[in-house]
Amino acid sequence: MTRENVQLAVREGTEVVFVERLAGSAAVPVLTRVGGRFALTATGVGLVLLAHAPMEVQETVLAGRIDRFTEYTVTDPDRLRHMLADVRSNGFSVSDRQITTDALSVGAPVLDGRGRVIAAVSLVVHHDTAPAHALAPLVRTSARAISRVLGGPPGPD
Repeated sequence: MTRENVQLAVREGTEVVFVERLAGSAAVPVLTRVGGRFALTATGVGLVLLAHAPMEVQETVLAGRIDRFTEYTVTDPDRLRHMLADVRSNGFSVSDRQITTDALSVGAPVLDGRGRVIAAVSLVVHHDTAPAHALAPLVRTSARAISRVLGGPPGPD
């Protein structure tokens, strides 16, 4: 619908594993590929998965080396903790130019039948396409649709 990139990922240990990626005709180039791994700290899906990971996983990631991909990459553990809290309270993540300087990613959690976050979906667009808060409802709706198929809670309409 957006002609941009849509990504679906899961957490394995302290990394993101991309399980699907749909590239649109107007998509911004991305560094991810299906089956590829990435840091949890910088991508839209990674931030969602880290925000909902067990506390010991969060602390392991935040105590370790946090790679910088661009001048916008957040590497400060305290700032990342605040971002993760925002993800949990807002229901979506924002990665603005953290991986490449031309991309904005908005991610949302995918839930299983028990309400646990088992995956994350994101939309990756050119960073000047639209503000993140305008894209968040679309991404959250997509995440809820995937969750419903997996037996997860329907969530608000």
